[in-house]
Amino acid sequence: MTAPTAADPTGLHRVLEPSGVLPQAATRLDTRRDLWPDEVRVRVERLNLDAASFRQLERKHDGDGAEVRAEVLAIVAARGKMQNPETGSGGMLVGTVEEVGAESPLGLHVGDRISTLVSLTLTPLVIEDGLERWDGRSEQVPADGYAILFGRSIAARIPDDLPAELSLSVMDVCGAPALTSRVVRQYADPVVTVIGGAGKSGSLSLAAAKAAGAARTIGVVPHRAEADLLEEAGIADAVAVADARDPVALSEAVAKAGGPADVTVVCVDVPGCEGGAILATRDGGTVVFFSMATSFSAAALGAEGLAADVTMLVGNGYVPGHADYAMSLLRADAGVRGLFERRL
Repeated sequence: MTAPTAADPTGLHRVLEPSGVLPQAATRLDTRRDLWPDEVRVRVERLNLDAASFRQLERKHDGDGAEVRAEVLAIVAARGKMQNPETGSGGMLVGTVEEVGAESPLGLHVGDRISTLVSLTLTPLVIEDGLERWDGRSEQVPADGYAILFGRSIAARIPDDLPAELSLSVMDVCGAPALTSRVVRQYADPVVTVIGGAGKSGSLSLAAAKAAGAARTIGVVPHRAEADLLEEAGIADAVAVADARDPVALSEAVAKAGGPADVTVVCVDVPGCEGGAILATRDGGTVVFFSMATSFSAAALGAEGLAADVTMLVGNGYVPGHADYAMSLLRADAGVRGLFERRL
């Protein structure tokens, strides 16, 4: 492979294998400390693993934290980034800017405490402490090392009024409420169902739907304990208990709660929820998939098989202004903030 002679804002110059793909699709990235002119190096303080990735690792190792930690270290060492080979997902990080290239367009300065808003699946990453402070049992990972941001990377400064761990949890899912708001505003007085309504992206999406003009919001959770939490938070007009992997049970539960939905947002990190989400959505409605466990072929074929006239969107995690919007929802809604703080 010919060595690159200039930096590319997408990070192509950091791709080692295979040649010609973007960093997210690469199997190995260049993690050298020295910066190209448009790059930024960040001293890593904490990683936030994608929920689908962490659950897969947890299941694979039967909850053995030491084995989970060892596999995360092995993945980062082999790939030069954190990208779960099974789920394809990664997460994001918090850290402090330690060097800025002379041509960086990101507007960051040395000493800025930031959260990255791009995935660890495309971020060159080196772990230097062996993750010795992490027990392998939570999505948030105390870490010491460095990461590299490209010219087209996105990062947000950590707000002074919130703990870093809380900010990271919010920024990890900030694309979900922003896109939910955009979609809900396309309908007049819609019914909005959020599958996984007690989770991080789900609770923010419920708050965003209400703020965007939803006439009724329905939060779907898998069991009574989560229903109690969601009802106590008061962020959904109705709470339905159903296994999202059972299409008939899910659609019936949503119907009893005031559905079918005009907009359905899928925020659960388990596979097999595509059919139920489609069946719970009325013709002319929209299904937004925010879970990395989603099979998009299953979604497409499922909609065809059900003769369902629904629009299906893939939440890509980026909407302009998404971080500030998610933070504003957290600050304004004590119920949402309480759910986040319980997770921490």
